[in-house]
Amino acid sequence: MTDTAHIPAVMADLGARAKRAAAKLAFAPSEAKQKALFAAAEAVWTTRDAIIEANAKDLEFGRNKGLSDAMMDRLMLDESRIQGVVDGLRAVAAQDDPVGEVIAQWDMPSGLNIRQVRTPLGVIGVIYESRPNVTADAGALCLKSGNAVILRGGSESFHSSAAIHAALVEGLRVADLPEDAIQLVPTRDRAAVSELLTMTDHVDVIVPRGGKGLVGLVQREARVPVFAHLEGIVHIFVDKDADPVKSLEVVLNAKTRRPGICGAAECLLIHRDVVDTVGQGVIRALLQAGVEVRADAALQGIDGTVPASDEDWGTEYLSMAIAARVVDDVDDAIDHIRAHGSNHTDCILTEDESTAERFFERLDSAILMRNASTQFADGGEFGMGAEIGIATGKMHARGPVGAKQLTSFKYLVTGNGAVRP
Repeated sequence: MTDTAHIPAVMADLGARAKRAAAKLAFAPSEAKQKALFAAAEAVWTTRDAIIEANAKDLEFGRNKGLSDAMMDRLMLDESRIQGVVDGLRAVAAQDDPVGEVIAQWDMPSGLNIRQVRTPLGVIGVIYESRPNVTADAGALCLKSGNAVILRGGSESFHSSAAIHAALVEGLRVADLPEDAIQLVPTRDRAAVSELLTMTDHVDVIVPRGGKGLVGLVQREARVPVFAHLEGIVHIFVDKDADPVKSLEVVLNAKTRRPGICGAAECLLIHRDVVDTVGQGVIRALLQAGVEVRADAALQGIDGTVPASDEDWGTEYLSMAIAARVVDDVDDAIDHIRAHGSNHTDCILTEDESTAERFFERLDSAILMRNASTQFADGGEFGMGAEIGIATGKMHARGPVGAKQLTSFKYLVTGNGAVRP
């Protein structure tokens, strides 16, 4: 289906079907949702050869499109990564159902009993790029939280997403839940995105998961509320009291494990007192690992670095490049992060408790870490099974968005003939 003239009708139909499915999911038994997710996991594994075959078409599309190595890595599925998809589905299935959870409960002198109870948001639109595993993560988390979802994967992952989506639908079928609970937009045409962003009658929230261009477009054009992060400009500050071994291992992992994900380190800040010791060791290790280090004047004496420009501070590379500069102390590091960060994830490497507390207290990123790789900025690593994205705003959801964060709440008020004087 590629006829742009038909896209408004197609999207309206998806929205209407999703809204009907959401009404049923809102009170679907926990056991049914769990059964659907376990069955979907089984279907993904059973059809893994077909998924890998579909992914091969997407990889060819990506190569022809000239995607970077990091973006190709995000796109690629092999048996190991499919096992990760299966594990994620099973982990979400095994979690407690957030729907109906009593957040708070109290009695009033008037005789009223009031309960604040979690309830689904309704219909969620998820727009994402490249990574086809998001199809499974988003579908699972929305289902677990009682929400219907309309998935719009990137053009690069079109075939892979369709193959994974088919397994999710099989799970719904096995559990006798509405198959329209998880729908996939059936076109690469970007006009479908524009429609989804304005479907206020059918969609309750939009979650964009991708690069700055995608998220910026969504934030500019959406008439539906948005959970989003614009960029993952992730900093690591190596304090004067940092452990040398921990610093080397953490920085290398944070930059090189998967440089194309939003939790990858993009800027290294080094305390002036340890430039010639820990700092040099970390930078030389990065260079040996194939990372391009864009250094400030104080670090350019290290052979192999290249001079940083003003644009390097506040850049999300999503590749084997990192900016590096010297700072005077923790407050100088905090000032730099406030000026150039994106409130996503920032890390301090230090053995000093008071310095760590100052860093945690005075920065307001969605995730702050100490002595741990920023690659852990992931819902699965937070015990959420998976995540639908990292939200950096301050309204409703913040940080990794899991099933619980995809709920709102309502008040259930009970009296015994109570009347108000």
